[in-house]
Amino acid sequence: MTVSTLDWGTTYRVTVLDLGLACCGVEVMAALDGGHDLGALGVDPVRSAGEAHVLVVSGTVTDVMLPAVLAAYQEMPEPRYVLSVGACSNTGGPYWDSYSVTKGIDQALPVHVAVPGCPPRPEALLEGLAALHRMVS
Repeated sequence: MTVSTLDWGTTYRVTVLDLGLACCGVEVMAALDGGHDLGALGVDPVRSAGEAHVLVVSGTVTDVMLPAVLAAYQEMPEPRYVLSVGACSNTGGPYWDSYSVTKGIDQALPVHVAVPGCPPRPEALLEGLAALHRMVS
């Protein structure tokens, strides 16, 4: 898979905050910290929700963790987008029938792009960002 340079605009850069909550978080970290030239893609990982326009939710979201995820989303400036990465974040994954697992982050937040997989490869996250770019442009 080849991800080409994304033209997000002349001055707009996409700032991404990863909430790596479980296994899929490792794959997201590999995508954001790996050998990919994110600057060429117009993507800047950040450490604060107040700086992020894209929230990446990866891994199992428990009902106990959900308020913190919602608080991070509320802290983000507009426009804000959500990428749900992996089966657990998308639907609850293999834990969907647990009393303590949120049955998909889309139950609580507007998900703009859902990246499937258990876990998805780092390239899948980059494709998800490309899909988000196509959606908003």
